[in-house]
Amino acid sequence: MSFPEDSFDRLPAHRERVGAHRGPAPRGRGWMVLAWAALATVLLVGGGITYLAVINDNIQFTDSNSQAATPAPEETAAPEPVAPITDGTLAVTILNGTENVGLAGRVGEAAVAGGWNVATQANASTTDFATTTVYYEDPANEAAALGLAQLLGGAAIELSSNFPGAALTAVLGTDYAGPGLEAPVA
Repeated sequence: MSFPEDSFDRLPAHRERVGAHRGPAPRGRGWMVLAWAALATVLLVGGGITYLAVINDNIQFTDSNSQAATPAPEETAAPEPVAPITDGTLAVTILNGTENVGLAGRVGEAAVAGGWNVATQANASTTDFATTTVYYEDPANEAAALGLAQLLGGAAIELSSNFPGAALTAVLGTDYAGPGLEAPVA
């Protein structure tokens, strides 16, 4: 069978592509891409440094080899000593960290007689606690901790969050030599 001849049966003499094909890339196009990438990098780094400088004003660009005189560090005033106080409004816990039976109760009675609000008297989890220490959780209670430590014969004080629920917690150690040490004779 024979088909009629159409336009697709006759091929042009030149065999170049015709239609939606890309043409040759213009000269210097690679350098333009590199230039735009460099510009974007500079802008992003500059923006980042500016952002950090705004939120953290400690950024300083100085030459570490410069011979400029460095200012002397500012002298800070010594913190004022805290005066011990007796604060009967704070809840106090007395824990016996020794083998001396009833020590927490006797020291608690002495603390109540000294104006303190003793809420709890109990034994500590160990009986070999070495140093008698008054713990306070809030730095505002440091003066009260000093006052309780003074009543307990010069105990150490320490800022700690290990004893929640009481403003002050006194753990009586084996070095305790304050009031209530000896059991009263019956």
